[in-house]
Amino acid sequence: MIRIRTGEVVAVQARRPGLTEVLVRVEGKEERAVNYDHLTGPVKPGDAVVLNTTAVYKKLGTGGTHFIMANLANPALDAPCPGHIMKARYTPSQVKVLAVEEEGHPQNRCFRAADSLDGIPVIIASLHSMIAPAAAVIRRLTRGKARVVYLMTDGAALPLPLSRLVFQLKEKGLLSATVTCGHAFGGDYEAVTVYSGLLAARSVAGADIIIAAMGPGIVGTASTFGFTGLEQGELVNAVHILKGQPVAVPRISFADARERHRGLSHHTRTALGRVALVPCTVPIPVLAQEKHALVWRQLRESGILDRHRVIVVEDNPTREALQEYGLAVTTMGRGIDEDPEFFLAAGAAGAYAAGLFLKTNAVSEGKP
Repeated sequence: MIRIRTGEVVAVQARRPGLTEVLVRVEGKEERAVNYDHLTGPVKPGDAVVLNTTAVYKKLGTGGTHFIMANLANPALDAPCPGHIMKARYTPSQVKVLAVEEEGHPQNRCFRAADSLDGIPVIIASLHSMIAPAAAVIRRLTRGKARVVYLMTDGAALPLPLSRLVFQLKEKGLLSATVTCGHAFGGDYEAVTVYSGLLAARSVAGADIIIAAMGPGIVGTASTFGFTGLEQGELVNAVHILKGQPVAVPRISFADARERHRGLSHHTRTALGRVALVPCTVPIPVLAQEKHALVWRQLRESGILDRHRVIVVEDNPTREALQEYGLAVTTMGRGIDEDPEFFLAAGAAGAYAAGLFLKTNAVSEGKP
Protein backbone atom coordinates (compact mmCIF):
# COMPACT_ATOMS: atom_id res chain seq x y z
CA MET A 1 0.00 0.00 0.00
CA ILE A 2 1.09 3.58 -0.65
CA ARG A 3 0.83 6.39 1.89
CA ILE A 4 -0.22 9.44 -0.16
CA ARG A 5 -0.28 13.08 0.92
CA THR A 6 -0.43 16.42 -0.88
CA GLY A 7 2.15 19.13 -0.35
CA GLU A 8 3.73 22.28 -1.76
CA VAL A 9 7.21 22.77 -3.14
CA VAL A 10 9.08 25.28 -0.98
CA ALA A 11 12.51 25.30 -2.62
CA VAL A 12 14.71 23.53 -5.16
CA GLN A 13 17.78 22.11 -3.42
CA ALA A 14 19.66 20.37 -6.24
CA ARG A 15 19.35 19.36 -9.86
CA ARG A 16 21.09 16.73 -11.94
CA PRO A 17 20.05 15.17 -15.26
CA GLY A 18 16.60 13.62 -14.87
CA LEU A 19 16.13 14.46 -11.18
CA THR A 20 15.34 17.45 -8.99
CA GLU A 21 15.68 17.43 -5.20
CA VAL A 22 13.22 19.77 -3.52
CA LEU A 23 11.99 20.83 -0.12
CA VAL A 24 8.24 20.37 0.33
CA ARG A 25 5.79 21.46 2.98
CA VAL A 26 3.70 18.44 3.92
CA GLU A 27 1.66 17.72 7.04
CA GLY A 28 2.90 20.91 8.66
CA LYS A 29 6.62 20.11 8.17
CA GLU A 30 9.27 20.93 5.59
CA GLU A 31 10.89 17.75 4.30
CA ARG A 32 12.99 16.52 1.38
CA ALA A 33 11.39 15.09 -1.76
CA VAL A 34 12.61 13.75 -5.09
CA ASN A 35 11.10 14.61 -8.45
CA TYR A 36 11.92 12.50 -11.52
CA ASP A 37 11.71 15.11 -14.26
CA HIS A 38 11.09 12.60 -17.06
CA LEU A 39 8.15 11.10 -15.17
CA THR A 40 6.37 14.09 -13.65
CA GLY A 41 7.80 17.04 -15.55
CA PRO A 42 9.70 20.07 -14.26
CA VAL A 43 9.10 21.32 -10.73
CA LYS A 44 9.43 24.76 -9.13
CA PRO A 45 8.63 26.51 -5.84
CA GLY A 46 4.92 27.00 -5.32
CA ASP A 47 3.85 23.88 -7.23
CA ALA A 48 1.20 21.73 -5.59
CA VAL A 49 2.32 18.10 -5.65
CA VAL A 50 1.05 14.64 -4.77
CA LEU A 51 3.59 12.74 -2.65
CA ASN A 52 4.36 9.13 -1.87
CA THR A 53 5.33 9.52 1.81
CA THR A 54 5.60 5.81 2.66
CA ALA A 55 9.40 5.61 3.03
CA VAL A 56 9.66 8.55 5.43
CA TYR A 57 6.71 7.25 7.42
CA LYS A 58 8.47 3.87 7.74
CA LYS A 59 11.80 5.55 8.57
CA LEU A 60 13.68 3.75 5.80
CA GLY A 61 17.35 4.34 5.03
CA THR A 62 18.40 4.86 1.39
CA GLY A 63 14.82 5.30 0.23
CA GLY A 64 13.85 7.48 3.18
CA THR A 65 12.54 10.43 1.24
CA HIS A 66 9.26 11.59 -0.25
CA PHE A 67 8.71 11.00 -3.97
CA ILE A 68 6.57 13.24 -6.15
CA MET A 69 3.91 11.15 -7.84
CA ALA A 70 2.25 14.02 -9.71
CA ASN A 71 2.79 17.74 -10.12
CA LEU A 72 -0.56 19.49 -10.34
CA ALA A 73 1.15 22.37 -12.16
CA ASN A 74 1.79 19.94 -15.04
CA PRO A 75 -1.70 18.57 -15.75
CA ALA A 76 -0.67 17.19 -19.16
CA LEU A 77 2.63 15.64 -20.27
CA ASP A 78 3.53 13.98 -23.57
CA ALA A 79 6.02 11.15 -24.07
CA PRO A 80 8.43 11.36 -27.03
CA CYS A 81 7.38 9.22 -29.99
CA PRO A 82 10.30 6.74 -30.39
CA GLY A 83 10.27 3.55 -28.37
CA HIS A 84 7.72 0.92 -27.38
CA ILE A 85 9.34 -0.82 -24.41
CA MET A 86 7.72 -0.13 -21.04
CA LYS A 87 9.60 -0.36 -17.75
CA ALA A 88 7.95 -0.58 -14.32
CA ARG A 89 5.27 -2.22 -16.46
CA TYR A 90 1.61 -2.21 -15.48
CA THR A 91 2.13 0.24 -12.64
CA PRO A 92 0.91 3.86 -12.56
CA SER A 93 4.55 4.90 -13.02
CA GLN A 94 5.33 2.78 -16.09
CA VAL A 95 7.75 4.63 -18.33
CA LYS A 96 8.35 4.24 -22.05
CA VAL A 97 11.92 3.88 -23.29
CA LEU A 98 13.68 3.36 -26.60
CA ALA A 99 15.63 0.15 -25.98
CA VAL A 100 18.66 -0.97 -28.00
CA GLU A 101 16.71 -4.10 -28.98
CA GLU A 102 14.19 -2.01 -30.94
CA GLU A 103 14.62 -1.49 -34.68
CA GLY A 104 14.01 2.22 -34.22
CA HIS A 105 17.10 2.62 -32.02
CA PRO A 106 19.98 4.26 -33.94
CA GLN A 107 22.42 1.63 -32.63
CA ASN A 108 20.15 -1.37 -33.15
CA ARG A 109 22.12 -2.77 -36.07
CA CYS A 110 25.34 -2.62 -34.07
CA PHE A 111 23.63 -4.31 -31.13
CA ARG A 112 22.15 -7.11 -33.24
CA ALA A 113 25.54 -7.89 -34.75
CA ALA A 114 26.95 -8.74 -31.30
CA ASP A 115 26.55 -12.05 -29.50
CA SER A 116 29.71 -12.06 -27.36
CA LEU A 117 31.55 -9.93 -24.82
CA ASP A 118 34.80 -10.76 -26.61
CA GLY A 119 36.50 -11.85 -23.41
CA ILE A 120 36.47 -8.48 -21.67
CA PRO A 121 36.36 -8.35 -17.86
CA VAL A 122 33.04 -7.71 -16.15
CA ILE A 123 33.28 -6.64 -12.51
CA ILE A 124 30.19 -7.89 -10.69
CA ALA A 125 29.37 -6.10 -7.45
CA SER A 126 26.61 -6.74 -4.95
CA LEU A 127 26.35 -3.20 -3.59
CA HIS A 128 26.11 0.12 -5.42
CA SER A 129 28.89 1.74 -3.38
CA MET A 130 31.39 -0.80 -4.72
CA ILE A 131 31.41 0.73 -8.19
CA ALA A 132 33.31 3.85 -7.10
CA PRO A 133 36.53 2.25 -5.78
CA ALA A 134 36.55 -0.22 -8.69
CA ALA A 135 36.15 2.55 -11.28
CA ALA A 136 38.67 4.83 -9.56
CA VAL A 137 41.36 2.15 -9.44
CA ILE A 138 40.79 1.26 -13.10
CA ARG A 139 41.14 4.90 -14.08
CA ARG A 140 44.34 5.30 -12.09
CA LEU A 141 46.04 2.11 -13.27
CA THR A 142 45.07 2.42 -16.94
CA ARG A 143 45.61 6.20 -16.97
CA GLY A 144 42.14 6.62 -18.39
CA LYS A 145 42.74 4.38 -21.39
CA ALA A 146 40.10 1.81 -20.44
CA ARG A 147 36.54 2.73 -21.35
CA VAL A 148 34.41 1.72 -18.33
CA VAL A 149 30.66 1.25 -18.72
CA TYR A 150 28.27 0.77 -15.81
CA LEU A 151 25.40 -1.70 -16.23
CA MET A 152 22.71 -1.00 -13.64
CA THR A 153 20.35 -3.88 -12.87
CA ASP A 154 16.89 -3.62 -11.34
CA GLY A 155 17.86 -5.24 -8.02
CA ALA A 156 17.38 -1.99 -6.09
CA ALA A 157 16.50 1.55 -7.23
CA LEU A 158 14.94 1.57 -10.68
CA PRO A 159 15.68 5.17 -11.80
CA LEU A 160 19.39 5.67 -12.44
CA PRO A 161 19.18 9.45 -11.83
CA LEU A 162 18.66 8.70 -8.12
CA SER A 163 22.36 7.83 -7.89
CA ARG A 164 24.47 10.85 -6.99
CA LEU A 165 27.45 8.50 -7.20
CA VAL A 166 26.95 7.64 -10.87
CA PHE A 167 26.46 11.32 -11.72
CA GLN A 168 29.73 12.10 -9.94
CA LEU A 169 31.64 9.25 -11.60
CA LYS A 170 30.47 10.31 -15.06
CA GLU A 171 31.24 13.95 -14.36
CA LYS A 172 34.80 13.03 -13.34
CA GLY A 173 35.26 10.77 -16.38
CA LEU A 174 35.51 7.52 -14.42
CA LEU A 175 32.48 6.09 -16.22
CA SER A 176 32.16 6.54 -19.97
CA ALA A 177 28.52 5.47 -20.29
CA THR A 178 25.66 3.76 -18.48
CA VAL A 179 23.19 1.04 -19.46
CA THR A 180 20.01 0.30 -17.51
CA CYS A 181 18.44 -3.14 -17.89
CA GLY A 182 15.35 -4.98 -16.72
CA HIS A 183 12.98 -2.47 -15.12
CA ALA A 184 15.81 -0.07 -14.30
CA PHE A 185 15.70 3.02 -16.50
CA GLY A 186 17.45 6.32 -17.14
CA GLY A 187 20.81 5.12 -18.48
CA ASP A 188 22.47 6.38 -21.62
CA TYR A 189 21.21 3.14 -23.17
CA GLU A 190 18.19 1.03 -22.24
CA ALA A 191 18.03 -2.76 -22.45
CA VAL A 192 15.35 -5.35 -21.73
CA THR A 193 17.47 -8.00 -19.98
CA VAL A 194 20.81 -8.41 -18.22
CA TYR A 195 22.08 -10.31 -21.27
CA SER A 196 21.16 -7.65 -23.80
CA GLY A 197 22.38 -5.00 -21.36
CA LEU A 198 25.82 -6.62 -21.19
CA LEU A 199 25.97 -6.90 -24.97
CA ALA A 200 24.89 -3.26 -25.33
CA ALA A 201 27.58 -2.15 -22.90
CA ARG A 202 30.19 -3.88 -25.06
CA SER A 203 28.94 -3.41 -28.61
CA VAL A 204 27.04 -0.13 -28.41
CA ALA A 205 28.71 1.74 -25.54
CA GLY A 206 32.16 0.38 -26.46
CA ALA A 207 33.17 -0.93 -23.03
CA ASP A 208 36.67 -2.24 -22.39
CA ILE A 209 35.56 -3.09 -18.84
CA ILE A 210 32.00 -3.39 -17.56
CA ILE A 211 30.95 -2.84 -13.97
CA ALA A 212 27.62 -4.56 -13.29
CA ALA A 213 25.72 -3.80 -10.09
CA MET A 214 22.34 -2.74 -8.81
CA GLY A 215 21.51 0.86 -8.01
CA PRO A 216 21.28 2.26 -4.48
CA GLY A 217 19.06 0.49 -1.95
CA ILE A 218 19.77 -3.24 -1.67
CA VAL A 219 17.00 -5.23 0.02
CA GLY A 220 17.99 -7.73 2.70
CA THR A 221 15.98 -9.82 5.13
CA ALA A 222 18.62 -11.67 7.20
CA SER A 223 17.59 -14.86 5.39
CA THR A 224 19.67 -17.05 3.12
CA PHE A 225 17.96 -16.25 -0.16
CA GLY A 226 15.94 -13.14 0.72
CA PHE A 227 18.26 -10.42 -0.53
CA THR A 228 18.63 -8.76 -3.90
CA GLY A 229 22.43 -9.15 -3.85
CA LEU A 230 21.80 -12.76 -4.80
CA GLU A 231 21.86 -11.51 -8.38
CA GLN A 232 25.67 -11.47 -8.21
CA GLY A 233 25.71 -15.23 -8.77
CA GLU A 234 23.25 -14.97 -11.65
CA LEU A 235 25.38 -12.26 -13.27
CA VAL A 236 28.43 -14.52 -13.07
CA ASN A 237 26.47 -17.11 -15.05
CA ALA A 238 25.33 -14.51 -17.60
CA VAL A 239 28.83 -13.16 -18.21
CA HIS A 240 30.13 -16.69 -18.68
CA ILE A 241 27.40 -17.49 -21.21
CA LEU A 242 28.30 -14.35 -23.19
CA LYS A 243 32.02 -15.22 -23.18
CA GLY A 244 33.20 -12.49 -20.85
CA GLN A 245 35.51 -12.77 -17.85
CA PRO A 246 33.45 -12.52 -14.65
CA VAL A 247 35.24 -10.82 -11.75
CA ALA A 248 33.20 -10.93 -8.54
CA VAL A 249 33.64 -8.36 -5.77
CA PRO A 250 33.49 -10.10 -2.39
CA ARG A 251 31.68 -8.20 0.36
CA ILE A 252 34.23 -8.08 3.19
CA SER A 253 33.86 -6.06 6.38
CA PHE A 254 35.14 -6.07 9.94
CA ALA A 255 33.23 -2.90 10.88
CA ASP A 256 29.69 -4.26 10.50
CA ALA A 257 28.29 -5.27 13.88
CA ARG A 258 26.07 -7.94 12.32
CA GLU A 259 27.69 -11.35 12.63
CA ARG A 260 26.39 -12.53 9.24
CA HIS A 261 28.37 -9.73 7.57
CA ARG A 262 31.60 -10.15 9.57
CA GLY A 263 34.54 -11.10 7.40
CA LEU A 264 33.09 -12.51 4.20
CA SER A 265 29.41 -11.56 4.14
CA HIS A 266 26.75 -14.25 3.88
CA HIS A 267 25.65 -12.36 0.74
CA THR A 268 28.88 -13.33 -1.00
CA ARG A 269 28.93 -16.82 0.47
CA THR A 270 25.45 -17.57 -0.90
CA ALA A 271 25.74 -15.80 -4.27
CA LEU A 272 29.12 -17.28 -5.19
CA GLY A 273 28.97 -20.49 -3.18
CA ARG A 274 25.48 -21.62 -4.22
CA VAL A 275 24.02 -19.51 -7.05
CA ALA A 276 26.98 -19.05 -9.40
CA LEU A 277 27.23 -22.28 -11.39
CA VAL A 278 30.39 -21.45 -13.32
CA PRO A 279 33.85 -20.28 -12.25
CA CYS A 280 34.78 -16.64 -11.82
CA THR A 281 37.74 -14.75 -10.39
CA VAL A 282 37.39 -13.44 -6.83
CA PRO A 283 40.08 -10.87 -5.99
CA ILE A 284 40.87 -10.47 -2.29
CA PRO A 285 42.80 -7.53 -0.82
CA VAL A 286 45.79 -8.01 1.44
CA LEU A 287 44.44 -8.49 4.98
CA ALA A 288 45.93 -8.64 8.45
CA GLN A 289 46.80 -12.20 9.49
CA GLU A 290 43.76 -12.91 11.70
CA LYS A 291 41.35 -11.32 9.23
CA HIS A 292 42.93 -13.22 6.35
CA ALA A 293 42.54 -16.49 8.24
CA LEU A 294 38.84 -15.86 8.93
CA VAL A 295 38.04 -14.87 5.34
CA TRP A 296 39.95 -17.85 3.95
CA ARG A 297 38.08 -20.20 6.26
CA GLN A 298 34.76 -18.69 5.12
CA LEU A 299 35.81 -19.04 1.48
CA ARG A 300 36.62 -22.69 2.05
CA GLU A 301 33.49 -23.55 4.07
CA SER A 302 31.19 -21.82 1.56
CA GLY A 303 32.63 -23.80 -1.35
CA ILE A 304 33.95 -20.68 -3.07
CA LEU A 305 37.57 -21.90 -3.00
CA ASP A 306 36.57 -25.11 -4.76
CA ARG A 307 34.40 -23.45 -7.40
CA HIS A 308 36.19 -20.18 -8.17
CA ARG A 309 39.68 -18.75 -8.64
CA VAL A 310 40.50 -16.70 -5.54
CA ILE A 311 43.55 -14.45 -5.81
CA VAL A 312 45.21 -11.94 -3.48
CA VAL A 313 45.81 -8.55 -5.11
CA GLU A 314 48.83 -6.76 -3.68
CA ASP A 315 49.02 -3.75 -6.02
CA ASN A 316 45.82 -2.10 -4.83
CA PRO A 317 45.88 1.73 -4.83
CA THR A 318 42.28 2.14 -3.61
CA ARG A 319 42.98 4.85 -1.04
CA GLU A 320 45.12 6.83 -3.44
CA ALA A 321 42.57 6.55 -6.25
CA LEU A 322 39.62 7.66 -4.13
CA GLN A 323 41.65 10.61 -2.86
CA GLU A 324 42.96 11.52 -6.32
CA TYR A 325 39.47 11.75 -7.78
CA GLY A 326 37.86 13.34 -4.73
CA LEU A 327 35.45 10.49 -3.99
CA ALA A 328 34.11 10.44 -0.42
CA VAL A 329 32.02 7.30 -0.96
CA THR A 330 30.43 5.52 2.00
CA THR A 331 28.71 2.22 2.74
CA MET A 332 26.20 2.05 5.58
CA GLY A 333 27.48 5.50 6.57
CA ARG A 334 31.09 4.30 6.82
CA GLY A 335 34.00 5.53 4.73
CA ILE A 336 37.28 3.83 3.92
CA ASP A 337 38.82 4.79 7.26
CA GLU A 338 35.99 3.12 9.19
CA ASP A 339 35.55 0.09 6.93
CA PRO A 340 38.77 -0.29 4.90
CA GLU A 341 38.37 -3.93 3.86
CA PHE A 342 35.04 -3.24 2.15
CA PHE A 343 36.54 -0.64 -0.16
CA LEU A 344 39.84 -2.45 -0.64
CA ALA A 345 37.95 -5.53 -1.88
CA ALA A 346 36.17 -3.46 -4.54
CA GLY A 347 39.44 -1.77 -5.46
CA ALA A 348 41.13 -5.16 -5.77
CA ALA A 349 38.55 -6.17 -8.38
CA GLY A 350 39.25 -2.94 -10.25
CA ALA A 351 43.00 -3.58 -10.10
CA TYR A 352 42.60 -7.12 -11.43
CA ALA A 353 40.35 -5.99 -14.29
CA ALA A 354 42.74 -3.15 -15.12
CA GLY A 355 45.58 -5.68 -15.30
CA LEU A 356 43.63 -7.79 -17.79
CA PHE A 357 42.95 -4.73 -19.92
CA LEU A 358 46.57 -3.59 -19.88
CA LYS A 359 47.79 -7.08 -20.78
CA THR A 360 45.32 -7.39 -23.68
CA ASN A 361 46.10 -3.86 -24.85
CA ALA A 362 49.83 -4.53 -24.81
CA VAL A 363 49.36 -7.68 -26.88
CA SER A 364 47.13 -5.91 -29.39
CA GLU A 365 49.77 -3.20 -29.81
CA GLY A 366 52.44 -5.83 -30.36
CA LYS A 367 54.31 -5.15 -27.11
CA PRO A 368 56.10 -8.01 -25.32
